[in-house]
Amino acid sequence: MENENEFKTKSKKVIDENESELYQGKELLIDIETYLKSGVHIGTKFKSGDMKRYIFKRRADGLIVFNIETIDKRIRMIAKTLASMKPEEILVVGRKLYAHQAVKKFASMIGAKPVVGRFIPGTISNPVARSFTEPKLIILCDPLADAQALKEASESHIPVIALVGSDSLLRNVDIAVPLNNKGRKSLALVFYLLTREVLIERKEIDKNAFTAQIEDFEQQIEETKQKDRRFSSRPTGRRPFNSRRKF
Repeated sequence: MENENEFKTKSKKVIDENESELYQGKELLIDIETYLKSGVHIGTKFKSGDMKRYIFKRRADGLIVFNIETIDKRIRMIAKTLASMKPEEILVVGRKLYAHQAVKKFASMIGAKPVVGRFIPGTISNPVARSFTEPKLIILCDPLADAQALKEASESHIPVIALVGSDSLLRNVDIAVPLNNKGRKSLALVFYLLTREVLIERKEIDKNAFTAQIEDFEQQIEETKQKDRRFSSRPTGRRPFNSRRKF
């Protein structure tokens, strides 16, 4: 009798094969297997009212699925928009850890300005702030995590492009890209494709001349630190010292 892990592995393989067949013959920016492997099309089990229009289907395990062809078309559209702008007019924001490397690599390759980690209040709304900048367009990795940047962009009337998950809210978002905005492999792939397409649209390279790898955009998590954190969180088996304990 197969165990639960074997069952899940087989089920995932069947799902991936079915998804792959669905997109056969479609002209995509990258092969469908790479899209599927990154999980770029997988949402959560929860959806917001704003995101209903983007939901392609719900899997048997309850996870929401986005249409990869829609994601592909949005990436193409956004790349054309970014290529038509001056690089310094673009601000890319990613508070979550998994977005950091993708944002920094993308920004460095196209010449945009990155903000990773905490978004300092006043960055785009207070001219006397040390971090002040005046972008013409802002890209957010998550409208919830990057809520401060979204708020200031709205107040300053700056257009916002946002990577949105199935549970995202779209208020003050001008262009939404429905995808998995929580996974590091998904974010790496999206920013890899965006970078390549922007450079191609600018006529700076052709597709075959793009030498960067998807892994260059992927946030690396130091395994040693993860192990240390896991070890330190384990109970030691010792009783905590109690100064009131009676002997």
